[in-house]
Amino acid sequence: MESQTRYLGLDYGEKRVGIAITDENKKYSFSRDYLYNNNDFFSNLLKIIKEENIEKIILGYPLNFNSEKTIQTIKTETFKNELEEYLKNKLIETEIIFYDERFTSKIAESGILNSGMKKKKRQEKGLVDSISAQIILQDYIDKSANILKTNNL
Repeated sequence: MESQTRYLGLDYGEKRVGIAITDENKKYSFSRDYLYNNNDFFSNLLKIIKEENIEKIILGYPLNFNSEKTIQTIKTETFKNELEEYLKNKLIETEIIFYDERFTSKIAESGILNSGMKKKKRQEKGLVDSISAQIILQDYIDKSANILKTNNL
């Protein structure tokens, strides 16, 4: 029996990329450890994509409060193009979708602050990246489920 596919959520950053993955039913997202955005990044990400049987990547799309592009938006678009090219060269068919990530870092920081985690753990920068990825992915799942429900009424 073929294993079920999952979605991968990414919160792109120049130093670290936060990661989240759905359950097999694509109802819940779970934050994973972040990856350093270094020379090994694409090969490390490819390993996750293969191991978890990822069919779709939800990439946080950073816009400012006025829905305008920023420098980070352009960097994220470049990253998406590079990732698509890399996966194509590895013969991996995975759809990559931009998803509005406004406020996710603030929500993640607030959640971490209120979590009761020890201060040293809360100060890990990568923790915010991974939780942001989880929030982006969960929001995408929830909105997709609501669209399906609405269309089936």
